[in-house]
Formats: sequence, structure tokens, C-alpha cells
Amino acid sequence: MQPLNAEKTYLITGGAGFIGFFLSKALLKKGARVIGFDNMNDYYEVSLKEDRLAILKKEEGYTFIKGDLADKEGLQALFQRYRPEIVVNLGAQAGVRYSIDHPDAYMESNIMGFFQLLEACRAFPVEHLVYASSSSVYGANDKIPFSTKDQVDQPVSLYAATKKSNELLAYAYSKLYHIPTTGLRFFTVYGPFGRPDMAYFKFARKIMEDQPIQIYNYGEMYRDFTYIDDIVTGVENLLCNPPALDAKGAAYKIYNIGNNKPEKLLDYIEILEKCLGKEAKKEYLPMQPGDVPRTYADITELMEDFHFKPSTTIEEGLSRFAEWFKEYYHYAI
Repeated sequence: MQPLNAEKTYLITGGAGFIGFFLSKALLKKGARVIGFDNMNDYYEVSLKEDRLAILKKEEGYTFIKGDLADKEGLQALFQRYRPEIVVNLGAQAGVRYSIDHPDAYMESNIMGFFQLLEACRAFPVEHLVYASSSSVYGANDKIPFSTKDQVDQPVSLYAATKKSNELLAYAYSKLYHIPTTGLRFFTVYGPFGRPDMAYFKFARKIMEDQPIQIYNYGEMYRDFTYIDDIVTGVENLLCNPPALDAKGAAYKIYNIGNNKPEKLLDYIEILEKCLGKEAKKEYLPMQPGDVPRTYADITELMEDFHFKPSTTIEEGLSRFAEWFKEYYHYAI
């Protein structure tokens, strides 16, 4: 396994996003050159993205460019100017439920945007393209834990369908144009500076404002919650380790990155209450369309190839999140 090379130029799309922010910080700390790219859309509060960027822009070696992945000319001009050796695609329209009412955003960003990124990597060859997939591709898979060897041909949301499409497109470009690609199926990432559309973030806000929280499937939900620091370490491990050619001539790999330990949602909420110092008012509801009752990551390949396993407990992770959340939003008990 090759260590991370600080002499490389790293392009991180979705650079003002949650994972993009923390990955950029980690790479900059090691002395790497980082190009951040983001369209700064208003899917959630833009001020949070701006605050993340303000921190990154203080670091030597960081450059930010506002742009859209679907803009072919703009994206190719970026590649021509900066010639990134390693690309990490975290830029996508996120959210399972949002995809039900806003399908166009997903087709534009997740399909056309990813296609244009692949085209840029073809025109200006890169050493490694790492891209965010999602645990959502497993749909309502009954077999647990979820393995990258499982069939994932029955998505239960448009978001999941776009992420599976990314994996298929990446394979085709890897085989046809010899672009080494690695897809990462993230499992419920959480932590400070996180995404306000995520359930834990919404819960925290409603708890602090004495509003009821909505708990779907009457609480019978399990999630493989993964703390942001573990996600970043997992991504860092493989950036300079592109996959080798397989028997069919494609340098292509998929990994799960999850905590490998699903937690019951009600237990997660109870720990969040303790960390915030306040009890939640709970409203129990049936399952929502596009949602799944359980996620559970099989990370055998990640452990075998990189000797890495996420280690942050939900008690540690939620404590850090709650401390940041109360300070950032000026909540007081």
C-alpha cells in the first residue's frame, strides 16, 4: 500500500460539502495541493458551505473554483489549467427523499455531471478517480451485512439509481479508456459541520427548539452510522492506491465504508439527547417512500486491502457533534 503523496494535486468536487471539507483539511495538513470545486447550490443553507470554505481558504495550497460539473467547457478548462493527478468526486445532489420531488436535479448533477467529469479525466488523464457512491444502492436488500458482491439492481429511490449508474459509467470508462476508478459506498456519515438535511442534524435542531422529531417505521430503523474522521481516513488510504487491472481489463474497484455495526435509531436518539442535555419530543410514523429499514456494511475488503476499520463509537461521535452544534448555532441549555 502506497502512502499518501503530498506532491500530487488533488481535485475535490463538492469541495464545500461535508466530506469534501474534512478531506480537504486532512490533505492540506499533509502539505498537498488541493483544488476545491463546488456549485454552492442552496439544497441546504449556503452559509454553512461558506463557513467551511472560509476555513479552507486560510490554508496555503488551497484553491477554490465555483462551477458546475455539467458545464463541459468550464470543467475541461479547469483540468487543462491545474492538471490534477487525483480526482475525488464528492459533488452530487444528495438526499433520498428530495429525489422524489426534484428528479431533474439528480439527472443533471449525478448523471450528466459525472459523465462530464469522466470525459475530463479521459481528455486529461488522471492517476486515480475516486468517487462517492452510496449505501442506498443496496435498496431493500434482505441479506446482511451488505457486501459489494451483492446484486444491486433494484434501487428504491432515484438517488440510489443515479449512484448505481455512476458505478456502471465508471466501469465503462475504466475499461475503455484505462482510467483507474474506485467507488466508495458511504454509510450514513455524521459529525460536526455536517449536512443539515441528515436525520441526526434535524433531530438536534428540533430537540433544541422544543419541536417534535419524526421517527419513521415506528422506530424500527437501524443504521450503520459512520463518523466523519473515519470516512476521511478510509478515503486517504486509497487515494494513491489505484486498483490494478482485473481479468477483463478494467482498473475498477468498489468499497463499502461503514462502521460495520448498525445501531438502532432509538438508541442513537437517546445518546444524542444525552449529548445535547435535552430530551426529545417524539412522533412515531410509518416508513417513508424510498427509505430502507436497515443498513449494515461488510467492510472485509477495506480491512484486507488497507488494514483499516472505522473505530469511532457513536458516543464519541455524537458528543463531538453536539458540542460543535450548540456552539455553532449558539444554543444554550
